[in-house]
Amino acid sequence: MRLQCPRENFGVEHPALISKGVLDWWNALDRPRDLPWRSTRDPWAILVSETMSQQTQIERIVAPYLEFLDRFPNPQAAADAGAGALVDSWSGLGYNRRAVMLHRAAVQIVDKHDGSVPADLEGLLALPGVGPYTARAVLAFAFERDVAVLDTNVGRVLARTIGRALHRSEAQELADQLTPSGTGWSWNQAVLDFGATVCRKRNPTCDVCPIVDFCDWGGVGADPAAGSAGVSTRQSTFEGSDRQGRGRIIAALRGGPVELAELDAITGWEAGSDRLERIVRQLIKDGLAVASGQTLRLPT
Repeated sequence: MRLQCPRENFGVEHPALISKGVLDWWNALDRPRDLPWRSTRDPWAILVSETMSQQTQIERIVAPYLEFLDRFPNPQAAADAGAGALVDSWSGLGYNRRAVMLHRAAVQIVDKHDGSVPADLEGLLALPGVGPYTARAVLAFAFERDVAVLDTNVGRVLARTIGRALHRSEAQELADQLTPSGTGWSWNQAVLDFGATVCRKRNPTCDVCPIVDFCDWGGVGADPAAGSAGVSTRQSTFEGSDRQGRGRIIAALRGGPVELAELDAITGWEAGSDRLERIVRQLIKDGLAVASGQTLRLPT
C-alpha cells in the first residue's frame, strides 16, 4: 500500500526517509553524471556553470564552459575583458543577455568584494543576473552549505511527491526540509540527477523509483508538476521568432561590426520593418550591441 504524504502531513519523518532514499540511490550509481563543475569548489566556476545552464541543456554547455573558464578564469579577468568578449564566448548557448549579466556580476564582484564571489545569500542575490536558484546553487556547490536548490527537476519531484502544484514559498520550504544536515553538496547533486534521470518530465521510471512509496502521484492521473513552482513551461516556437532574429544578429556581430542596412538580410526579415527596429533597440538596451552611426557592433 502506497504511503500518502499530503502537504499537511509532511512531517519530520517523511523528509528524512525521502532524502535517504534519493541519497542511497545516488551513492549506489556506478557512474553519476560526469560534469566538469562537479570537480571544483571554485565559486566563480560554479557561478559560470549555473549561469550557462539556465534554459540550456546541460550537455550543450560542457565544452563552452571549459573554454570560457580557460579565457576568463576569475571575475577579474571577466571584468577586464569587457561585455563584448563574454558575448563573443557565448556562441552556441543562446540567451546572450546572460553573458552581459555575468560580466556585470564580475565587475561588481571586483568592485565590491575584492574579486571574491560572495559567500552569503544576500551578497549573491545582489549580483546582476543572480536569482534565488543560482544564489543557492553557488552556496551549495561552491561553499557546501546546507541550502536547497529549486530548479525544474527539483520542483517536479516535490510536486509529484506531494501530489499537487506548489507555490514558490512552500516549494522552497519543502526543498529545505529535504536537505539533510551536512550533505548540502551531495544532496543537491543527488536530487538534481534524480529529477533528470528517474523522475523525468516525460516517461518517469516510477517502477524503479527509490521513493515511490512516499509519492502521492506515482505516475497515475494528471501530473501535479504541471504549473508548479520551479517547473519550467514549454518555450514558444523558435523558428521565425524574435529570439531567432536576435541570435542571428549577435552571431553576425561576433564576426565584427555590421551595417544596419545588412540586418534585413541577416535576419531574413523585411527591410526597415518595425520589428527589426524594435529588436535593434532592445539589443542596445540589453547591453548586447552598440550603435555608431549606421553601424552596429558588440560592446567593449
